[in-house]
Amino acid sequence: MPKQKAHPKSHKTTKNAAEILQRRYFAGHPKKQALLEEERANATVARQIYHLREEAGLTQRELAKLVGTTASVICRLEDADYEGHSLAMLRRIAKALQKRMEIRFLPLKHTPQPV
Repeated sequence: MPKQKAHPKSHKTTKNAAEILQRRYFAGHPKKQALLEEERANATVARQIYHLREEAGLTQRELAKLVGTTASVICRLEDADYEGHSLAMLRRIAKALQKRMEIRFLPLKHTPQPV
């Protein structure tokens, strides 16, 4: 039986599932990486709204009344898959929860491209 050539390792082996998925599906694919970052941002905003509302001891209906919207809108905003977060609505939520909203622009994380 012929001897198989060993494949050169371009990176260290890992058992970390997130790292394996990152390498397999996103590394070297800038469009996919951008979509992933957008989804992470949506999920982060949704989680923050949910946690702030819970911390304030409010139901979705109560927060909606303070913000001047409906409970279904608050429900959508707390959904990680929702992509329609508007700056105006986030400001209204922050004001209703007596919070200051901060927006930051950060440098992009550049992943080394395979050679």
